[in-house]
Amino acid sequence: MIYMLTDLDKKIIARLQGELPLTLTPYADLARELGMAEEALLARLGEFKAQGVLRRLGAVLYHYRTGYSANGMCAWRVPPDRVEEAGQIMASFPQASHVYQRPVYPDWPYNLFTMLHGRTREELENVAREIAALTGIADYTILYSTREFKKASMRYF
Repeated sequence: MIYMLTDLDKKIIARLQGELPLTLTPYADLARELGMAEEALLARLGEFKAQGVLRRLGAVLYHYRTGYSANGMCAWRVPPDRVEEAGQIMASFPQASHVYQRPVYPDWPYNLFTMLHGRTREELENVAREIAALTGIADYTILYSTREFKKASMRYF
């Protein structure tokens, strides 16, 4: 089913793509900015959720500002019959923000990926070793970023 967005819906979505006000009443403040009552905004967000237009509202933590400057994509070579089990174990680690399965290629045998975060590379590598010990998956490599060109959330309106 296609959901038709009104102009007000588009304004709400556009505003939610930015930062929420850092106040005790962020939704009241947003509603005021949008020229509507807080109850009306919350009702509209509830409708978005019920219709499947909105999956969730989330907060983005700027991890560099909190001291988490070691970030690495850990690529794991996991036997196909162990992907589900290993993926669940990897996902249980609070230092793993993303866990993805991807296809393998002749020159790239890794099929499971975890984005790991730590305060230092040593801390991050210790987490990878812990994951390896718990899963029994010893074939992995950590890809560290060397330069960031863009980091942004998707913008619809």
